[in-house]
Amino acid sequence: MVVSSNNYIWLFFSFSGRVSRWVYFLASLLVGIAQVFPYYRLLLVPEGSEAAATWSAIFLLVLAGSLWPHVALSVKRLHDFNREGFFAIALFIPVLSIITFFVLCLYPGDRQANRFGSVTNSRR
Repeated sequence: MVVSSNNYIWLFFSFSGRVSRWVYFLASLLVGIAQVFPYYRLLLVPEGSEAAATWSAIFLLVLAGSLWPHVALSVKRLHDFNREGFFAIALFIPVLSIITFFVLCLYPGDRQANRFGSVTNSRR
């Protein structure tokens, strides 16, 4: 399989197709690392400083920017076991979001084709 920028655009920004548990976990980990880094930097600087304001703004931008990829990944993961992407709304309910993440990481997808695609980790 040739990895191109189109594959990454599809993985993080498209709502069509299916992804496996492993791809979902690794891509979610990458999104999580992108969120944690500015937060870590924010914790290292003194409160109320100009650097704190800068890192706080960067953290909020990264957090807002990572919502779309997180939802897109979750929708494709739901598609892998033939569920509507609408159920990704559970990711925004505080305690349920943690449970939902673990279910998406652990629940096996359909081995055969379903209405969302013929092959896991591919576009529709």
